[in-house]
Amino acid sequence: MMKAATLVAPERIAIAELPEPVCGPGDVLVRMLGVGLCGSDLSVYHGHRQVPELPWIVGHEGVGEIVAVGTEIAAERIGQHVAIEPNYCCMTCAACRSGFTSACPNRIILGINSPGVIAELVAVPAEFAFPVAAGVPLEELVCTEPLTVARAAIRRSGITAGDSCLVVGTGSQGLFLCELLVAAGIKPAVIEPHEGRRALAESLGAVTADESASGFDYLFETSGVPAALPPALGRLIAGGTAVLIGLNAEPLALSSFDLVYRQLRLIGSLIYDHPSDFADTTALLDSEAIAPSRVLQAEFALDDTDRAFASVRSTPGKCWIRLG
Repeated sequence: MMKAATLVAPERIAIAELPEPVCGPGDVLVRMLGVGLCGSDLSVYHGHRQVPELPWIVGHEGVGEIVAVGTEIAAERIGQHVAIEPNYCCMTCAACRSGFTSACPNRIILGINSPGVIAELVAVPAEFAFPVAAGVPLEELVCTEPLTVARAAIRRSGITAGDSCLVVGTGSQGLFLCELLVAAGIKPAVIEPHEGRRALAESLGAVTADESASGFDYLFETSGVPAALPPALGRLIAGGTAVLIGLNAEPLALSSFDLVYRQLRLIGSLIYDHPSDFADTTALLDSEAIAPSRVLQAEFALDDTDRAFASVRSTPGKCWIRLG
């Protein structure tokens, strides 16, 4: 048996004793060491996103150590520290065959339509467990998945060193964006009403946007607040690019006249593409070129998972759970 954090009702998580997962022929069995929390997890926690059943193992940003392998996997993988890519694309649909795996309609999403990873042990398809050097600290490793989301958004945008940039929202995703942009030679200006999050962004090298500041080449919208996008678009130069990362189901108050007249380019950026984006991020962590752990601000034990989820909204930076 193993311990796992399970959602038993909206906004109520209990630690349960469950059977250990079965390691299939193409799987690796991972002893979980850490799991980060984000907005997608909160949507499940609050009951806004329905899961197949209750109780339900939550969480998707998992990292750990391989302790066993299936019959089709080389035993040399035992002992590897890995980051789990929690979106399993099918690799057979038209989107996957074109390399656009983030648009796979058959995606298995850990913590959403498949049990999550806040558990002592998780069985993972071997190709979605990306090894990193054993020397990468756990605090850096646990940032892999959201860091990959941010890196994919930057890749898709086309932004380059010296471009001007506005980031709307500095929750954990906005903070990872800021750190990556600064490392790429771009000094982002940020809009964030939460003083603690704004201060954390500034500590990463961003600056607070002046109320009248405009003429930005690029915009990254991470808040998902519908009212935040139209005025942010107004700060772009003609021909500027807006990358939308934050999610919200409400309609946006946008005029096609304004978009067309100003020739703005809007890009929706959803997660990342397999396997290159995740592989590139783990290589970046191996190189020690960036320290994403600066975004981590609150650590919890497995037994305190319920308190961790309740703290996500109020914590500047990222909450995470240490299992190992």
